[in-house]
Amino acid sequence: MLHIRFTAEDMSRVRFAPRPSPVPELHAALLMLGAPHEGLLFGRWRGRLLRTLPGAAEPLGELVPGGAAPRFLDVLGGTREEGFGLIRSARPEFVRSELARVYAGQGPVPLWVRALHRGDAAAWGTLDRAQRAAHETVLAPVWPLVEDLHRAEFTRYALTAAEQGLAAALAAVAPGSRLRDGVWEWPSAPSVLEAPEVPEARGAGTAPEAGEAGRAREVRLDGRGLVLLPTFHWRGGPLVQDLPDRPVVLAYPAGGGLPPAPEPRGARSEDGGLAAALGRTRAAVLRALAEPRTTTDLARRTGIGNATASAHAAALRAAGLITTTRTGRSVHHEQTPLGTLVVGTTP
Repeated sequence: MLHIRFTAEDMSRVRFAPRPSPVPELHAALLMLGAPHEGLLFGRWRGRLLRTLPGAAEPLGELVPGGAAPRFLDVLGGTREEGFGLIRSARPEFVRSELARVYAGQGPVPLWVRALHRGDAAAWGTLDRAQRAAHETVLAPVWPLVEDLHRAEFTRYALTAAEQGLAAALAAVAPGSRLRDGVWEWPSAPSVLEAPEVPEARGAGTAPEAGEAGRAREVRLDGRGLVLLPTFHWRGGPLVQDLPDRPVVLAYPAGGGLPPAPEPRGARSEDGGLAAALGRTRAAVLRALAEPRTTTDLARRTGIGNATASAHAAALRAAGLITTTRTGRSVHHEQTPLGTLVVGTTP
């Protein structure tokens, strides 16, 4: 279990990341790539990436010899370049202490990691190339969909917070959790990426050792605030960035349970030119909204998950192609006149 303890000040310092952050999303995907569970849902995704991930990305695996990553990789950043820059700007003593921590008792240290420990520029270049290679293979093909999913999750959280308050919004982030007496109590999860000072701090997918199961980990915000960051490539427990003098960042699994998948190259359907412009799935969503539909009905009609349908609807709404109307607990989507025109003028 995970307990996040708020002060009165922290209650006004909870914020939802306004956009997805490439580096945490990449690291969550790489954790999922190495996790042994979720083979049924993530098996094809994992197999595809393992076949296509270039050798230049292999050094990233050598940074997590025992499953726990060095904390100087815990950055946000609104763009890939900003995130990589924040990693590179980590204090040398912090980099050295974190590399020493993750390699303690782990056997021989690769030469390039030893060089990184010394601050060698060539070793930093190795890390930079590895991250860029992984990003191009894992994230770049699906990043537009990740952005759509994030917007949908952001909207869901904002509406819940506005209509029902903070406690309900936090509970919606993690079904089964609750905010009680200033403590956000998370239920047990498959795994939690812990801070290093906690004995059970290991990597994703590692089972608790004897005596650890069921023990709650406590994170004290102490006025630093909390940033909520959905991740769409991770199905384990919450991933917590808890560093001194920074807001605590909690990355939580979101989306429909399946990893985002790129559109097949050259995919075409009866949507023709519309599919070429919007993508096959989004074109199908737009066509299905010739009449009002709820998100659940839209998902059923197009054969996709509710979260994916909501993300596509958010993107089409932002483009002025559909409208969304809320009546009580129901949400209905429908083409705008512009959307109808676009559908009617494409083959």
